[in-house]
Amino acid sequence: MISREPTLERLATAQQLLIDPFGLDEAKIANALAVIGQHRIDDADLYFQITRHEGWSLEEGIVKSGSFGIDQGVGVRAVAGEKTAFAYSDDISEASLLDAARTVRSIAAAGQSKRIKVGRAAKVAASRALYPTTDPIGTLDSAQKVALLEKVERMARARDPRVVQVMAGVAAEYDVVLVARADGTRAADVRPLVRLSVTVIAESNGRREIGSGGGGGRYGLGYFQDDLLAQYVDQAVNAALTNLESRPAPAGHMTVVLGPGWPGVLLHEAVGHGLEGDFNRKGSSAFSGKIGQRVAAKGVTVLDDGTLPDRRGSLNVDDEGHASQRNVLIEDGILKGYIQDSMNARLMGVKPTGNGRRESYAHVPMPRMTNTYMLAGDKTKDEIVASIKRGLYATNFGGGQVDITSGKFVFSASEAYWVENGKILYPVKGATIIGNGPDALTRVSMIGNDLQLDTGVGVCGKEGQSVPVGVGQPTLRIDGLTVGGTA
Repeated sequence: MISREPTLERLATAQQLLIDPFGLDEAKIANALAVIGQHRIDDADLYFQITRHEGWSLEEGIVKSGSFGIDQGVGVRAVAGEKTAFAYSDDISEASLLDAARTVRSIAAAGQSKRIKVGRAAKVAASRALYPTTDPIGTLDSAQKVALLEKVERMARARDPRVVQVMAGVAAEYDVVLVARADGTRAADVRPLVRLSVTVIAESNGRREIGSGGGGGRYGLGYFQDDLLAQYVDQAVNAALTNLESRPAPAGHMTVVLGPGWPGVLLHEAVGHGLEGDFNRKGSSAFSGKIGQRVAAKGVTVLDDGTLPDRRGSLNVDDEGHASQRNVLIEDGILKGYIQDSMNARLMGVKPTGNGRRESYAHVPMPRMTNTYMLAGDKTKDEIVASIKRGLYATNFGGGQVDITSGKFVFSASEAYWVENGKILYPVKGATIIGNGPDALTRVSMIGNDLQLDTGVGVCGKEGQSVPVGVGQPTLRIDGLTVGGTA
């Protein structure tokens, strides 16, 4: 068997699923782009997509729900200056393409943008090969998917007699996209995505607490082997049992130590969004105009990296056809750059960074994070915890909010411990961490050597759009944060 180069293989798959069945060809695609280019515009593209998704959930040993769906369509975009005109249709046909093209070109009828040269000869965009092109939905049959969830439930109940309820779910998605840009560039991606979740409720002496675990990535469902399931179950059960012993969280201004891995969600929200190009172009971010300046303590290096193999937030190409990149945003405390899509990069006079992302063909792209994390330092976790005179050690987080303009954030800790004189005394519940993202970065005083990425559960929301992302960090000590508690 002769295999094709991965980039060409993905283009062939996209052609087979998104172009050929609808009577389209390269000439018709180029013609639709030429219609848009009849007026003065700075950029234009077509985004074809088909997504198959399936989910199963089990509770009390019973399959409570199952779903399967197929979404397909095309988005048509024209950009003139700061203005974007966008139309989409779930009808992938030449007539729909031309209707949408005529609609969006009107944005530039009276504008001052240049008339771009529409490429007639298609050229293949550079891309990466970070994950398999397998359709994960077909990697297990329905009976095997249910059996997988039943196994998770048995493992959780066997873990501790205090576990009184188990909920488990598995989801798989097969996403194929094709980007056709006005300059003739063509790019495609075939994106598998799986996720397994487990939630348990533990009860003791009339008190009930909840814990959750899970993970996934760009794999087939065979990724969920027994040793990995055991990790997810342990995470969920341990969280629930820990919270059964928790006391009300103290409140005040104190040292906070964040555990490795998923607590990087605080970095994602409080810092990452503020480094997205659109907020900085408009001057609405707390980081606007600060490239080259110190914005964090020495030793703090923050990356957004879409090139990590098999990770949930990784992409071979972004949703504008640019290859994903490893972008250093903050290096040793100095702000180096922002993450960019095409439009904001052009308006800011820089290059795109492979971060143009959209939820689907029915949405416009914008600068979004992929896998955002902080690099490790040289301290051990034990050293960092031992340094706390009086403070909070937070190892897991629930929801949170951030104000991009001011950088202020509020996060709730779902698993945390009270520490005095370097000793972990007891778990606490109800701790809320309050601070300012840019300010918090300057208060990082110790960085652990235990960098971890999350297990593959992150979903990022922005302006009504959700995309899969990854987060991560080592253990961090941050001095002088405000903790809102219940004690």
